[in-house]
Amino acid sequence: MPRLSEVIAALENLWPAERAESWDAVGTVVGDPDQGVTRVLFAVDPVQDIVDEAVKLGADLLVTHHPLYLRGTTTVAASTFKGRVVHTLIKNDIALHVAHTNADTADPGVSDALAGALDLRVVRPLVPDPADPEGRRGLGRVCELDHPLTVRELAARAAERLPATAQGIRVAGDPEAVVRTVAVSGGSGDSLFDQVRAAGVDAFLTSDLRHHPVADFTASVAHSPLALLDAAHWATEWPWCELAATQLDEISDRHGWDLRVHVSKTVTDPWTAHAASPVTAHPSPTTTLPTSASRAPSHTTGAPN
Repeated sequence: MPRLSEVIAALENLWPAERAESWDAVGTVVGDPDQGVTRVLFAVDPVQDIVDEAVKLGADLLVTHHPLYLRGTTTVAASTFKGRVVHTLIKNDIALHVAHTNADTADPGVSDALAGALDLRVVRPLVPDPADPEGRRGLGRVCELDHPLTVRELAARAAERLPATAQGIRVAGDPEAVVRTVAVSGGSGDSLFDQVRAAGVDAFLTSDLRHHPVADFTASVAHSPLALLDAAHWATEWPWCELAATQLDEISDRHGWDLRVHVSKTVTDPWTAHAASPVTAHPSPTTTLPTSASRAPSHTTGAPN
């Protein structure tokens, strides 16, 4: 049985803390370095439902993509929801480790997992890490399709392949435009519009796209077929959990640790329902695209769909 410090060292080798953004909060949040680890759970969010799942599973270590405390705090009192997470973890001897922006830019990282879920071939990082001489690390990925699809067909593929959420997939652009190259970025991506424009791709799939940045971007590419596909934040990052679990499985096998590694299927996307506008809505008709679900699934231990 490995100690927590040994498992954390392996995770830090995959996602070194020094590669996280300066504003980020990554690394081990809770845990005794000398405690033994036999079972590990991966998830996107360190929320109470996930922690309760870790307790029920008998996990010794919870690894999440999102930080528990991204900004400073003055209390971990159990009367606060984050404090209750900390208390539950400690009472049940469960460690918490976070890999956030250091996992975003890793090779492979969050956007590689997103591209893999959509059957896209990764060509290069969208924003290369200048510290990587091989040019493989960085934020986002520029990808190619095996064969051209329309924007409508690409949106349908994303709705089918990514975990189901209330939002589904939103599109800005001509649904019938042909797509051969796609940029992807797991998590919030509208800060990358300049790099997407420079990459010369036909479409960009990401999440958390806001009205004004999208309006400005679409106006700036008015004579280009470049389309935007907006998925739920949680859905674009969940595939990384499966990738990360596979990486830890391989490390466990190599070291003879016999870890039992699990991926949470609990849906922690905060949106729970979606009501589509009718196609005759005022002031102008909208185009109805296939969506992954009209209502997000309830929390489940089965595969998210």
